[in-house]
Amino acid sequence: MEKRDYYEVLGVSRDADGTVLKSAYRKLAMKYHPDRNPGDAEAEGRFKEVSEAYDTLKDSQKRAAYDRFGHAAFENGGFGAQGGGHPGDFASAMSDIFDEFFGMGGGRRSGGRDRGADLRYNLEISLEDAYTGKSVEIEVPTSVSCEACSGSGAKPGSAPTTCRTCNGAGRVRASQGFFTLERACAACQGRGQVISDPCGDCGGAGRKTVNRNLSVSIPAGIEDGTRIRLGGEGEAGLRGGPSGDLYIFLSIRPHAFFQRDGADLYCRVPISMTTAALGGQFEVPTLAGDMTRVKVPEGTQAGKQFRLRGKGMPVMRSQSFGDTYIQVTVETPTNLTKRQRELLAEFEEESSGETHPESHGFFAKVKDFLDNLGT
Repeated sequence: MEKRDYYEVLGVSRDADGTVLKSAYRKLAMKYHPDRNPGDAEAEGRFKEVSEAYDTLKDSQKRAAYDRFGHAAFENGGFGAQGGGHPGDFASAMSDIFDEFFGMGGGRRSGGRDRGADLRYNLEISLEDAYTGKSVEIEVPTSVSCEACSGSGAKPGSAPTTCRTCNGAGRVRASQGFFTLERACAACQGRGQVISDPCGDCGGAGRKTVNRNLSVSIPAGIEDGTRIRLGGEGEAGLRGGPSGDLYIFLSIRPHAFFQRDGADLYCRVPISMTTAALGGQFEVPTLAGDMTRVKVPEGTQAGKQFRLRGKGMPVMRSQSFGDTYIQVTVETPTNLTKRQRELLAEFEEESSGETHPESHGFFAKVKDFLDNLGT
């Protein structure tokens, strides 16, 4: 006969808490108790069914197993009775669950070795370095394999021995009720071997802390925030374990002249009022190390932008370059002499809407706006 769902037996929802479960059980237990139903085989069966359901659901671990596997969690000792496997399958599955949530076992298995930690190094370069690319020498404090013991952790002339607790498996099993939990062996920390005579240079760790000098190649056109990975250049693993990686996090210092946007460069150049009015030219430097001449046409307004094609940053893994954009700002003269004031006053008197088209047009619109308000 197929078993009924435990929640259905107690008449509660699947999210019922302990208080609701206990209340439902008491009512049903009193109803079907053999003392109240002498000689009633059906009531006795219901009482046993209610007790079994409550005994399972009141225990948080048993309830978690039942919610995931149903009655199969408790049949024939394990999960396999219904799925065609062997009885230990359920115990193995529950071990995986506990490993996932509580970290029992980690990433180490029989005969496994601890991988070294990944390292981070923050590197700041100039915009000029990002333009040309370069090779940078850095010093990184890290752990390296001990030369005296060749990374084994054992004193030269000796060797690690098999752990007697786990017989070299690196993992041990413990039974708790219907659970069989597998975890890393505490005696050998999951390595399967122990060191009775540790290396004097590294204290049995198989690695030592030193400062390493490394060369990092910075490609031309690299952008701010780029991460460079150097495989195997991180911390050495314990007792001969593989090394981690070194990650170079790149930042580019702000430039005094240029601002960067991808492969394009931007800068602002102040020009005199007379240059803007009469026209002229000026020179700007480039990251390539030369000077580029910019021609200013007559009547140039503040904010005018000039584009220098191919004068921007190189694009990584290509032969192309971005552009440089020059935005001019018209500088108002200060500290005028008496004669300069007189000249500017004469110029203002002789100016018309044709010499200042934008301001003339703006104030004409203001006048029209005020006239319309008065009507």
